[in-house]
Amino acid sequence: MKKFLLALALLVVTISNAQKGSMLLGGNVGFSSEKLGDSKSENFEFSPKIGYQFADKWTAGVEGSIKTFKNTGSDSAEKYKIGGFVRYATPLSELFSVYADLGAGYQNASINNAKGMYVNLTPALFINMKRGFGLNFSIGGVNYDNIDGKNDPRQERLGFDFGKTFNIGVSKNFGL
Repeated sequence: MKKFLLALALLVVTISNAQKGSMLLGGNVGFSSEKLGDSKSENFEFSPKIGYQFADKWTAGVEGSIKTFKNTGSDSAEKYKIGGFVRYATPLSELFSVYADLGAGYQNASINNAKGMYVNLTPALFINMKRGFGLNFSIGGVNYDNIDGKNDPRQERLGFDFGKTFNIGVSKNFGL
């Protein structure tokens, strides 16, 4: 199943800048592994998006995320998110566009049945290759989330991570 999700995620890595009346399909995939002595942890995340460009510069859609955590000596855990997003894009030339995604929604973690919400703002650069294909680059953004479990105290995080993360993806615009 993980190989299928990885192949699907590589096919549609991130949402693209598109033309009015088109569908956008994409997402991100991530994996990390860390070993300290005899302890090992692995994380896998798949975050699909689908949207519709309803005006020349505006796109709205649905986004989600499934993340699994595995640590040596403990049970694996899952966290998922489901929400909506809106994108505003501005072309700089035929080759380049800039855009910002604003997303918000619900999140749930399997540990202690924790529930909460998230909000994020991510600016990015789109490079138009041809035939609706392009490259997308982002270097972080602003995000807030909270989560509250049955036996755990409420957790709140506010992040400003410009320059701390780097994402690159391939995208495709599907005309209707």
